[in-house]
This record gives sequence, C-alpha cells and structure tokens, in this order.
Amino acid sequence: MRQNLARRAALVDAAIEVLARDGARGLTFRAVDAEAAVPKGTASNYFANRDDLLNQSGVRIYERLRPDEAVLRAMSEGPATREHTARLVREVVRRVTSFRAGYLALLELRLEATRRPALRALLTERVKEDVAGNVAGHLAAGLPGDADAVRMIYLAVNWLVVERLTLPEVFPEEDAGELITALVERLLPPDAL
Repeated sequence: MRQNLARRAALVDAAIEVLARDGARGLTFRAVDAEAAVPKGTASNYFANRDDLLNQSGVRIYERLRPDEAVLRAMSEGPATREHTARLVREVVRRVTSFRAGYLALLELRLEATRRPALRALLTERVKEDVAGNVAGHLAAGLPGDADAVRMIYLAVNWLVVERLTLPEVFPEEDAGELITALVERLLPPDAL
C-alpha cells in the first residue's frame, strides 16, 4: 500500500463525497478515483479492499467532525446554565450540518455496518467514545443535568440533524433552534439562583 498521507486523505475525502452522493453501493475505487480527479487505479493502490476504504471513511468523518479547541474551550468556560447549554447544542447542530456530506456518508456507513461486522465494530466503538466524551465534557464543565440528560440530548439532536440534512423543510433552521432550546429546558434542571 502507498504511504503518501496527503493523497490518502484526499482519496478518503473523495470516498466520503461518493458515499454521500451515491450511497454505499456507489462506492467503488473507480468512483473514488473520479471524484478525487486522480488516475484510474490510484485508490486501489492505497486501500487493500472496499472494506478498508469504508473503515477509513468512518475514521475520517469523525476526525473532521471533531470540534476545534475554541469550541471545547467555550464549553468549559461559559456559564453553567441551560441557556449556555442550548447555545452549545445549537453550535453542534450547526457544525455537524455544515459537513453535510460527512454526516450523510456516516448514515450510509451505519446502514452498511448492519452487514459488515468489522465496520459495525469500528463504528460502535467510535460512537460509544463520542457519547462518553459528550457526557464527560458536559459534566466536567459543570453544566446542568446528569449523564442521562446528556444522552437524551445526544439522541434527539442526532435525529434533528438527520431531518435538517434530508428533509430541511420539516424543521427549518429557526424552528430547529427553538426546539433545541425547548429540549434543553425540559431535560435539564432549572438554573440555580
């Protein structure tokens, strides 16, 4: 396998675009080569097989979805209020929906994981880490609510993201923001006086 890391990343990013546009069935080495605008056969030099490409796509999506340090700092530095929490959740939805191809590709990977045990194991571990990281970050920041509330917000927001990316007219952006505020207010205890 080739080791040009920049080329490998570009091919995985191209695979994400193909997954989002054409679904898992459309993900072929040839389609990735075309999307990346590289010579035919390039992707097959970088990935052992299609499963390897699917797995690397899952890893790359999470790399690109990871919040930057400024977002993480805002979480720990802001006031421990429901209003601040709602603002953080709205920021997560904005950040995730701005990487539309990544999230749609992730949905395709989740469906594909029902048929591919190695991909299922990889995604299961990554999602468990993501949920645990969300809970730990929330609690460490002293934000209101317990681990169960954070998990419920996580579940609700994930489906809201699916709606925003696939059927955006169901919950337009303004409505989505209001729903996030209502969700946080109902799940988290009132702010201390």
